Amino acid sequence: MMKIQNHRLLLSLSLLLLTACSGAKREEPADAGVSTLLPAERNEVTIATLHRQPFSHELVSTGKIAAGGMADLRFESTGIVAHIYVKNGDHVRRGQKLAELDKFRLANKTAQALDALERARLELQDVLIGQGYAVSDTLRVPEGLTHVPADIMRLARVKSGYDQSLSQYQLAAYEEEHATLSAPFDGVVANLFSKPYNAASTSDAFCTLVGTQGMEADFTVLENELPLIKSGDKVVVTPYADPAARYEGRISEINPLVDEKGMVRVKAAVNGRGRLFNGMNIRVSVHRSLQGQLVIPKSAVVLRSGKQVVFTLENGKARWNYVYTGLENAESYTLADDGIQEGDTVILTGNVNLAHEAPVIVKE
Repeated sequence: MMKIQNHRLLLSLSLLLLTACSGAKREEPADAGVSTLLPAERNEVTIATLHRQPFSHELVSTGKIAAGGMADLRFESTGIVAHIYVKNGDHVRRGQKLAELDKFRLANKTAQALDALERARLELQDVLIGQGYAVSDTLRVPEGLTHVPADIMRLARVKSGYDQSLSQYQLAAYEEEHATLSAPFDGVVANLFSKPYNAASTSDAFCTLVGTQGMEADFTVLENELPLIKSGDKVVVTPYADPAARYEGRISEINPLVDEKGMVRVKAAVNGRGRLFNGMNIRVSVHRSLQGQLVIPKSAVVLRSGKQVVFTLENGKARWNYVYTGLENAESYTLADDGIQEGDTVILTGNVNLAHEAPVIVKE
């Protein structure tokens, strides 16, 4: 009987111990669940008051640099190239000699043409003397004989061959003069491949002269961007070959035609300081200042369900506002008057996970 009681006592103690252990195990996850589900959160934000202010609109495009002045230079007559004074890449001034032909044949041709002209002048005098004019008068032929009737003078010039001889002399003198190739404007020599003592061609360009003072940025804008630009607007040009360089200019012309792709060609005069070359690929930023705009930093605009939202601060809480942005530059948007107004306090940062009427703390 005593053994049965002892067994019952041991069984009761075992059940009590099991119950106590299971209760202790259930308490731990309960405490852990509370601390996980109810964290202490503080929404810290920065704010600014919305005001109307000038907005620097920036329109970005790509294009190429085109020389304001560029000419393919060629000799006016055939001959052997006697001297070449420049090479590719040389900067030259207007009127500077670039190359020269052997002038012996040309000078000889000019001398023969002058001799023929003098003989034609004497023949003209003989014709006029035959018409009854005094010898002293005919010494001033043909320019000085203003009193000779036009029909008689025309007949005398034709019979003497004076006009033909005069034109041949002028042509010979022109060819001799242009046997020296000179720069028509300041620029840089390019595409010069000829060598001395070789025959010059009158059909192929001897070299190309690229102007460096009047460089132009040639780029395109979308049709719907036309109202945002005008002649005289400031542009900043950055060559892809040198991303750190910046060259300023002004829009000089807008082509009044829209192509099949909805693009409009625009040109801007740029001061390249001698470092921009024809054909360079560039990035173009067009800047224009628009007055009286509601301007907001891009960080203040967040997306909710695909729509643009700006949070304003009211009585310590974030208020949700749908907005419509207009123009933009690298840092800011312009806003329409719908949604928020001038003077509202706008939340700039800390707004990524905000909800409507969530309490916030303003950072100092």
